[in-house]
Parts: sequence; structure tokens; C-alpha cells
Amino acid sequence: MSTSQGSHRAGRRGAPLSVHDQPTQAAPLVVPAPGAAPGLVPGQGSRAGSRRAARRRKASGATGDGLRRLVPQALVVAFLAGGTSAFVADDKAVRLSVDGVPRTLHTFADDVEELLADEGLAVGAHDIVAPAPAEALASGDEIVVRYGRPVALTLDGQRRQVWTTARTVEGALRQLGVRAEGAFLSVSRGAAISRDGLALDVRTERTVTFLADGRERTVRTNAATVREALAEAGITLSAQDATSVVPESFPRDGQTVTVLRITGSKVTREEAVPYAVERARDPELFVGTEVVDRQGAAGVRRVTYSLRTVNGVKQRPRRIGEEIVREPVSRRVRIGTRPMPTSVAGADGLDWGALAACESGGRPNAVDPSGTYGGLYQFDPGTWRSLGGSGVAQNAPAAEQTFRAKKLYVQRGASPWPHCGRRLHG
Repeated sequence: MSTSQGSHRAGRRGAPLSVHDQPTQAAPLVVPAPGAAPGLVPGQGSRAGSRRAARRRKASGATGDGLRRLVPQALVVAFLAGGTSAFVADDKAVRLSVDGVPRTLHTFADDVEELLADEGLAVGAHDIVAPAPAEALASGDEIVVRYGRPVALTLDGQRRQVWTTARTVEGALRQLGVRAEGAFLSVSRGAAISRDGLALDVRTERTVTFLADGRERTVRTNAATVREALAEAGITLSAQDATSVVPESFPRDGQTVTVLRITGSKVTREEAVPYAVERARDPELFVGTEVVDRQGAAGVRRVTYSLRTVNGVKQRPRRIGEEIVREPVSRRVRIGTRPMPTSVAGADGLDWGALAACESGGRPNAVDPSGTYGGLYQFDPGTWRSLGGSGVAQNAPAAEQTFRAKKLYVQRGASPWPHCGRRLHG
């Protein structure tokens, strides 16, 4: 029972009673005197009785007015006492911790969200609030607010944006599950992370194996490049040496890298440059006839090759440069387009097929075992050219060979073919 309530009820108990509330007492029995009029009490109807009655009515009215004045005052006192109790009941003492800084405060907020709004604390998707903003508040509660901080994290060469509510680099690494033992950190572990965040480069410790000079070497390293890890393993690269991976690449955990020991030299050789053939059509020459106006000449070029030996094994020479020492000279050839005549007076009626069968077996490209005579009719080169032929007979068309054989017959008869000439006449 509150004091106000008790006072209220006590006020009601202590209020003065009106005359109407007094207990009714029995009037004394008065026996009328002998000879008096019946029904009259002494004093009644006299002036003194009237005055006494008036005094009694006045006293009764005064008492009623006092009671009416006292009742509203008691009600006001009771209302104020009850409001004070409600005011005290709504006030809550809570503990608020913002990014690890605690303080105790009094609040009339109904829930966590209202408390944060009253304190001017805005929270976002990356922040932590416990209890949840919708939770109701009670006196003695503890509310924790941790703000998120952006971290531009480059972990083992892979860059990504992460968020953390930790206030130090060490706490962020622990929160993100990054193994920091033996790792390289671009920022000290104890460095603070502001609300604006920071950039953090982490290279964890990895195992890398190198195969070099017939030996295997394994190192634990947090190097940024394979070249740095090679130096930590005590391996030196000469000017031409190489590795199985790019030296500036990031070394991965469990990676095996082979070192290629390379020795090399250069050699220069002169090579022939083929000449081109320029062909021109000549209507003055018979079809199948070619006349060489200029012989071709090959050029010369100087070529430089790289000779390499990798881990003791010779590699195929690689061309690394060239220059022309002498330009080639093209060959010029005229090709006949004039139709070849097939008729020669005095030789058209002879059996040229039988002669060809006897001399060469009927093969236009036939050549005798000595290499001197060739074609259907076994021309020697001198005779062939004297008849207007070009090159050698075995390279000319069959029709041209027959045409020039007829011309030869007109000049010398069948004597050029002492064994087979008689076949011309059947």
C-alpha cells in the first residue's frame, strides 16, 4: 500500500461526522404534570425551546458544509499520490555499452529501439544490437551496440570487402577466421579500426617446394612472390634461368616449383633464298613451247639461331633473326600460245604412230638408258633445238614432237631412224 493511498483512506476515516450521522439517542420519558395538556413536553412551544432548536439546526448545517469542503481536498491528495507512484514505476535504470564503452542511464523508453532513438544512436545492417531493437526494456537490462567497420582485405592475393565489429586488427582477424600465426600483416595486430575502416593486406604462412639442381627444398613462407620465396630457400637465378611458374606470381600453399637452369649461345648460318619464276604469254611461239629469256639466281640470307640447353638437355634451335645478304633474281619464261600446225607437206601420209611405237614404245616422255635421246621419236637435244624445239623433246607435248619429226623427215628422210624408219611406210 502506497503512502498516498494510505493517506487517502486515512482521510476518509478521520472526517468529522454530521449530526445526521450521530447515533440517535432516546429522548427521556417525561410524565406530564397533573392538569397539563396531553402530548406536550416541558419546554416545547416556549421561546427557549425554539432557540434551542434553531441552534441545533445551525450546528447541523455547519457540520455538513465542512464535510462537503473536505471531500474534494482528499480526492486531490489521493490523485497526486497515485501519479507519483506511476511516474516512479516507468523510470528504468539500464546499462548501455557502445563499442565497448559502458554507461548507466535512466530512461522511460519501452523497448531497445526507442532507447537508441532517444540517445541519437543510428544502427545499420552491419551493426550489432543486443537485445534486438524490438525487445522490451526493464530496469537492470544491459544493451550492447557494436558498429560495423569496413575492411578492404587482401588475403593471399585475393582482394575483397568485408565488415567487422571488432575494434582492432587482431580482433578482426579472429572474427573473420583468418589464421594469423606466422602471417605477414600490412598493419600491426594491435592497430585500432576506426568507423571509417582500413585496408589490410594479409599473407598467411604457406608451404612451397622447389626442385632445383637435382635437389628438393621445402620452405615455410609468407612471401608475396615466387621470386621472394626462392631467395628465402637460398636459390639464385642466373640471367637465363627460368621457373615453371611466373616468378612474380603468388606462391600457393603446397605448390611445387621447378627451376630451369638454362645455358645458351647463338649461331649464324647463310641460307639460299629461292628465286621466283615470271611467265609471259607469247603469241609468236607455238603452244607447248617455252623460251627462257633469263635464268633465275637464288639469293642469300643470314639467319641467327638461339641454341639452348635446359637442365643439361639440348633444345631445338630457335630462329631469332635474319637479314638478306643478296636478293634473288627471278627467272623469265615466255610461253607460246600459237596453235601448233599438224600438217607438213611430204610427211603427212606416213605412219608416225608405228615409228613412235618402235622408237619409244609410244611414250612421249621416254628417255634412252644413256640419257641422250628422248621423246616419242628419240630426238637428241641438238637436233630438237635445230627444229625449233625448246629444252628437250621429252618435255614437249606429243603433237609438237610429231610435228617436228615430220619436219626432220622432210629434211633428211628416214635416215635419223635407221632401225625403225621403215615403219613409216607400213
